[in-house]
Amino acid sequence: MTNRILILGGTTEARQLAGRLSARTDISITLSLAGRTENPVAQDVPTRTGGFGGADGLAAYLRENHIDLLVDATHPYAAQISANAAEAAHEAGVPIVALRRPGWEPVEGDRWTQVARVASAVTALGSAPRRVFLALGRQEVAAFEAAPQHHYLIRSVDPVEPKLAVPNATYLLARGPFREPDERALLQEYRIDVVVSKNSGGEATYGKIAAARALGIEVVMIRRPALPDVASAETVEALAEMVDHFLASHFLGPAAERGV
Repeated sequence: MTNRILILGGTTEARQLAGRLSARTDISITLSLAGRTENPVAQDVPTRTGGFGGADGLAAYLRENHIDLLVDATHPYAAQISANAAEAAHEAGVPIVALRRPGWEPVEGDRWTQVARVASAVTALGSAPRRVFLALGRQEVAAFEAAPQHHYLIRSVDPVEPKLAVPNATYLLARGPFREPDERALLQEYRIDVVVSKNSGGEATYGKIAAARALGIEVVMIRRPALPDVASAETVEALAEMVDHFLASHFLGPAAERGV
C-alpha cells in the first residue's frame, strides 16, 4: 500500500524532509510551493505550485487526491497558510504534523527592538534618517514607503517589483544561507545602522543577527505570529520520526502491527 503525503513547503526544511522521505517505496510525496519565488531550488520529489483556494480548497485537494498525511513545513510567518492547513486537515479528516522551527532568542550584546508587525517596524525606525537593511523578503518591504526619509538596503531572492517609491534604495538579489563574516562585511560596506528582520529561526539567515551584534548595530525584530496548535517537531529529524510514527500507527493497520 502506498501512502500519500502532501508537504506544504517553501523552506529548506521542507526540501530536506522531502529528500529524506523520497527513498521510501511505501509513500508517495508531493511538495507544494506557494509560488512566491520565481526560481525555486530544484526538488527531489514531484512538486506543485500555487495556492489551493483557502482552507476549503485545500480540504478538497486532500480528499480528491486521497492524501493520508499533511505536513506543514511552511515558513514560521506563513500564518494564514498554516491556519488553512489545520482547518483543511480537520475538515478532510486527514492527520497533520508541522515543523515549528524555534525562534531566535536575544543574547548578551544584542540590541533588539521587538515589534509585533511590519507596520510597527516602520514606526520603530524613528523620524531621523537612518541607513536600514531590510532583510524581510519582497512581499513586506512596500510598507517602508511610509518612511521615505531613510536609505534602504533591500535584499531578496527575486526582484522587488515595483521598486519602492522612496528616494534612496539599493537592491541586492541573493539566496541564503548567509555566513556571519559575509554579513558583517555587507553591513560595514553599506554603513548600516539598523537591521529589520523577522525572527525566522534556524541557521541559514542568523548570520546577519550575529553580525549586527558584533558591530553593535540595532535590530528591529518582528515577532512571530500565532500558529495553530497541531502536533509538531522542531527539527527535520524529529519531524521525520513523527512521519514514521504516523505511517506505522495509522496506515499499517492492526494485522500488520501484529505481524500477521
